[in-house]
Amino acid sequence: MKYFTILFTIVAIGLIVYNATMLDFDSLFEGESVVALITILASLCGIALLQLLRLSKRVDKKLKGK
Repeated sequence: MKYFTILFTIVAIGLIVYNATMLDFDSLFEGESVVALITILASLCGIALLQLLRLSKRVDKKLKGK
């Protein structure tokens, strides 16, 4: 599970970097920039969910150990 979350976190970071290059700061809320912003936001949400999953697995492991 640890490698799964690390792999998908790296993929999400790659998507953020790629979509950051697609942004047009002159017209940020028009055309392809909106799609890039939505994808960046979705990737950030995915990273947050994956880190939450890792944290919950760590807590679960510690509770089962006691």
